[in-house]
Amino acid sequence: MNNAPKKITILDSTLRDGAQGEGISFSVQDKINIVKILDDLGVSYIEAGNPGSNPKDLEFFQKIKKIQLNNAKIAAFGATRRKGITCKEDTQIQSLISADTEIVVIFGKSWDFQVTEILQTTLEENLAMISDTVSYLKAANRRVIYDAEHFFDAWKSNKDYTLKTIEAAVSAGAEVVALCDTKGGSLPLEVYEITKEVTEKFAGKTEIGIHCHNDMGLAVATSLMSVEGGATHIQGTLVGFGERTGNANLSTIIANLELKMQIPCLPEDKLSLLTLAARQVAEIANVNLDQGMPYVGGNAFAHKAGMHIDAVNKNPTAYEHISPEQVGNDRVFLMSEVAGRSTIIKKINRFDPTITKDNPVVNEIIKKMKEMEHAGYQFEGADGSFELLIRKNLGKYKPFFKLHYYKTIGEKPPLDETLCSFAQLKIEVDEQIEITAGEGDGPVHALDKALRKALERFYPAVSQIRLTDYKVRVLDSKSTTASKVRVLIESSDGINSWTTVGVSADILEASWLALVDSFEYKLIRDIERQFKAYL
Repeated sequence: MNNAPKKITILDSTLRDGAQGEGISFSVQDKINIVKILDDLGVSYIEAGNPGSNPKDLEFFQKIKKIQLNNAKIAAFGATRRKGITCKEDTQIQSLISADTEIVVIFGKSWDFQVTEILQTTLEENLAMISDTVSYLKAANRRVIYDAEHFFDAWKSNKDYTLKTIEAAVSAGAEVVALCDTKGGSLPLEVYEITKEVTEKFAGKTEIGIHCHNDMGLAVATSLMSVEGGATHIQGTLVGFGERTGNANLSTIIANLELKMQIPCLPEDKLSLLTLAARQVAEIANVNLDQGMPYVGGNAFAHKAGMHIDAVNKNPTAYEHISPEQVGNDRVFLMSEVAGRSTIIKKINRFDPTITKDNPVVNEIIKKMKEMEHAGYQFEGADGSFELLIRKNLGKYKPFFKLHYYKTIGEKPPLDETLCSFAQLKIEVDEQIEITAGEGDGPVHALDKALRKALERFYPAVSQIRLTDYKVRVLDSKSTTASKVRVLIESSDGINSWTTVGVSADILEASWLALVDSFEYKLIRDIERQFKAYL
């Protein structure tokens, strides 16, 4: 299996195929922001939407013309012409022309079943639709990427006809033919074998690519096996979201190509931007990036067991297959009672490098941590709260405000679909009193809005904070409604993310403790960054 190419072009479809994922909705500005991120990362093509499908995409294509890109080329996406009409009569084809992109991606039917049963036309007309569309776009001075929809299902059903559809696209001038595993139901080895046969057949005539969906959890594997079979073009979405179970995850594919297969696919020195780009795209899409995602996830280089941590401190290759810096990620030592003394000292040394293992403050922090974990706290998933615990014990912490009181009220039935809770609080900052209220779809939401409103006058940076996840765990179910609960809040400012924790028999108090830690963590970090920049 060594038919792999020397270089791969990457087409990111976050803005088109990714937008078909559940809960994903991009504004025009969102799409422009993601284009800039992907361009900085250095992908070859950005499939930005279908200008014939909605006014928002039309507006985007008009605006993106005015933005200078350094690496990526924007591609408009659409289907072959409709049956029984010419390309000139097809409004969707005309919208692709009006989008005025150098690259156009066209999808067409490879599977005879899809042609006769779904399009309800003849096999001959389908070939004409492919050929006419590619030829028309080429005549309009467009470079064409042809997506062979349902290719692998088609191959297994009627190989001869499937090859005719590819020949129609290639003969008409398609620069790239992407073989699509549209239903995500193909196995890596069969994708390798089919891709190899296709690349050998069309060698020198066109570039062969791959477009995989993740319905069997194999989209990354099938994409890489296609490369082994000779594909030189990969399509997917940066963090894998898309219709059904998602698309091939490009952040994983890119890192594997560059670091494991030694096949370049980004400009030199761009791989270190991978983690930041993935997290920024997830933030804009308002999805939680899976912490266990390879390379770019928060736990990709996280270590908890004391023996593992000790080994990594001596030599990271003991338990890390690459250096996290290569993809712009960070090594994380998770804090818990099994983490080991050396791990805690390493954390402490970030704030005071002079502290050694014999310093009494180390024992104080370990003792406090174990007491809190016995009470229900969990620091392995709450880096923000553990950092504040260290600061408090080192005397490197000053509260940003003093709470006088807070109270919440629930309204049932709700006044409307989104408002059913209200919060009021009184805080003090530098002897200045602020009393504010907030309303939300639950008491924690209302409390968050009230605190945010109270603090923004004193600390404008809190407006950047967004709560991205909220988890509640009952710690002692035998005590029923009197049980303690642990609340974990994950927050982000669009660049960094952090997690904080609160524990109480009162779910609101536990939420409040985690919420306050989240805000204070952000404010302390900002102050330190500003101080370092000043120096």
